[in-house]
Amino acid sequence: MQLPWNDSGCFRCKEPLDAGGVASVQAVCGHCREQPPAFTAATVELLFEGPIRALVHDFKFNASPRAGMLLVELMMANVPNELGSALLPVPMHTVRARKRGFNQSYWLATQLGRQVELPVIKAECLKQQPSQRTLNRNERMHNLMGAFRINGPLPKHLTIIDDVVTTGATGHALAREALRAGAQRVDIWAVARTPLIHN
Repeated sequence: MQLPWNDSGCFRCKEPLDAGGVASVQAVCGHCREQPPAFTAATVELLFEGPIRALVHDFKFNASPRAGMLLVELMMANVPNELGSALLPVPMHTVRARKRGFNQSYWLATQLGRQVELPVIKAECLKQQPSQRTLNRNERMHNLMGAFRINGPLPKHLTIIDDVVTTGATGHALAREALRAGAQRVDIWAVARTPLIHN
């Protein structure tokens, strides 16, 4: 099966860039140049399309452990060079978690944490938000203001775990809260990236 690799993504947020066939390790997209996110770097080596979209959907909405373990295997094939001292899954509001039955980011973080031998730190989601799927980057940023809380003290370097990075707004909001709570560097490690063409 042909996988949709994100070969030329932005160093900061992994937005796919038109690199003309040549990917620069430190290339940064226009969004990150104009408004640098609170996180330092992202490791997101696949695009959210084709078989990866189907796999994530099966995991997220059907709670398929088989799909989840395949996603973990794909993430373990691309472990970040610098992971820090703990993993921080994107939290889900309790109402949504109860409705879905589980938090997919926490599940991924738990599985990954066992393999890379790092603890998992929990954050709280304070705002029950409607789905952000139809919102653009700026709308998501506004929607996520004050959405998360993390009780310190935190290690100096954390890595956020998520399934799909769409605009980077969630990672930015969670990283900003982690920095406020005492972390000095926050990165992102996720399964797949959605192109930001219209965001």
